[in-house]
Amino acid sequence: MAEKQLTRADNDDSRIDYGIVFSVLVLAVIGMASIYVAAKHDTSTTSIARAMLMQVVWYVLGTTAVVVIMQFDAEQLWKLAPVVYGVGIVLLLLVLVFYSRAYFASTGAKSWFSIAGLTFQPSEIMKPAYILILGRVVSQHNSEYPVHTANSDWRLLGKMIAWTIPIAVLLKLQNDFGTMLVFFAILGGVILVSGITWKIILPVVSFATVIGGTAIFLVVYGRSILMNFGFKAYQFDRVEAWLNPSASTSGSSYQLWQSMKAIGSGKLLGKGFDVSKVYVPVRESDMIFSVIGENFGFIGGCLLIFIYLLLIFQMIQVTFDTKNEFYAYISTGVIMMILFHVFENIGMSIGLLPLTGIPLPFISQGGSALVGNMIGIGLIMSMRYHNKSYMFSSSKEFH
Repeated sequence: MAEKQLTRADNDDSRIDYGIVFSVLVLAVIGMASIYVAAKHDTSTTSIARAMLMQVVWYVLGTTAVVVIMQFDAEQLWKLAPVVYGVGIVLLLLVLVFYSRAYFASTGAKSWFSIAGLTFQPSEIMKPAYILILGRVVSQHNSEYPVHTANSDWRLLGKMIAWTIPIAVLLKLQNDFGTMLVFFAILGGVILVSGITWKIILPVVSFATVIGGTAIFLVVYGRSILMNFGFKAYQFDRVEAWLNPSASTSGSSYQLWQSMKAIGSGKLLGKGFDVSKVYVPVRESDMIFSVIGENFGFIGGCLLIFIYLLLIFQMIQVTFDTKNEFYAYISTGVIMMILFHVFENIGMSIGLLPLTGIPLPFISQGGSALVGNMIGIGLIMSMRYHNKSYMFSSSKEFH
């Protein structure tokens, strides 16, 4: 009997992907160290102890979320998808009314609740909910239309866009364009693996590229046109700072310019841990990569990117091991969410992309984003933990 119990424990233990756990743990250590440096050398009133304690609290909550989500298998996640999507939409509606006035005054966005001094951004929790519903929609559609045709592919694309529109509208009302881009990245990733023909994807991507290029052109030569579509002055300033960061180093480009100075001053190997001679605004969250670049240089930045690549590789490996279509779409969404966050955050810190206020996963200070990313990790861990190979030959399997 004892031998059987030991075998069962061993089996349960082997179902936990310790590679993913290790990668997230390393990122957490880097994050705690970076936040310590930022808090210690910052001129704000936030104490080092409070900054570190709050990050630990959010990590504990995130880890709890991972453990809970791991208990749900594919069938349960399938049934929960519309429920959590609906809850997310309700939260996005409520934040338009009960938003933090203090955050709105400083950021211009109605994106945060404020409860007893703690802030919470519901759009971060909406991301994994959106990933679940997309996975369900695509899986169900492909089971109903096993043979892809132009007509069925257009229908699938329409379904995915229909589930995305409410989120995009609510984020527009919140004035949170940066977060909206993350949802578009998730949508784009799921579209690519959904089986939709390139005869549809290529024109859609080309059209989106033309729209994006036209928008950048109008920022410089036709702002009045964009203002009629609801664009704000601060958004123009961010694009200008991106296109020409040296034009206003004491104004709209100040944050980006200081970040580039800090990262550049780190050179190849960095100045060493806890050395901060270049002030960067909001470096504990949006600009946390400037701390890593200044302290550990180009080599440190490359090692950080390698850890992210390792984490993503492990996620892909789990997806192939489980051979589950529904899980594959969930995994794609989580990977795109994390990948876009990393790409955008590091890109904006070094001047390759416009500033958007997107945090660096598992490293930046901020509870909502951290918990949202940990929920994504929980979804991936659930795949290995249950490892059931539903082939989704019929969507009735989940009813």
